[in-house]
Parts: sequence; C-alpha cells; structure tokens
Amino acid sequence: MFLLLCLATLVTVGLTHPSYQNAIPNGHHTHNPCGGQVWHGVGHLLAAGSGPLNPFGEDFAAAGHTWTAALCHLDSDRDGRSNGAELGDPQCTWTPAHHGHMPASTGHPGICEPIGSTACAWQNFVC
Repeated sequence: MFLLLCLATLVTVGLTHPSYQNAIPNGHHTHNPCGGQVWHGVGHLLAAGSGPLNPFGEDFAAAGHTWTAALCHLDSDRDGRSNGAELGDPQCTWTPAHHGHMPASTGHPGICEPIGSTACAWQNFVC
C-alpha cells in the first residue's frame, strides 16, 4: 500500500508544471475545492494537472504564463473573488523573485466555488 501511495504521489507531481507553480502565489499550495490535498494543476480541470485547462489556466496562458496585476485582479472563475484573493495575494504584490511570507490560498482561481451552487452552475464541474 505504501508503495502505491508513493507511486501515486510521483505521478501527480510529474504531471504538473513546477515552473508554472513557481510563477503564481501559492502555486504549490493551492486550495482543493473538492477537499483533501492541494490542487497541483492549478490551471487544469484535473487536480493532477493534465487535461483541459480551467478558466484560470486559459487566462494564465493568455498572460504569457506570468503573474500580472491584470491576472491578479481578474476573476477567472466568476465566483466573485479575484484570482489574487483566492491565491493569497489580494493586494497583487507577489512576485516570483520576492514572495516572502504569503497568506494561505483560500480558494481556487479556476474552479467556481461553491461547487454545485446556482452561481457556479455554468461551469458544469463535478468533483
């Protein structure tokens, strides 16, 4: 069982883009809207980081895979909270070079929350 857990962890980490995780606040510690561990593939509909992009992933790609003030202020998942607020950078001051201590991620910028709510029905996302 331990071996399977280790293998699953390696596969999950291997599917993500560590350079992209380093390019956004709390990229390695993003809130999982389905519960459990962190959401490694922040820009994807799958927690492991493969498959189709979620709205944040599309916006991040459009921004050149760079955390910008515009991307920070944007509400990619249309849940009423900016990407920056959900990723722990509500003032949009985080940079990859000087990130210091960050507040924890409180939401997911690409998955509308609360999942299953009327406000998020447009996304048609199921955990």
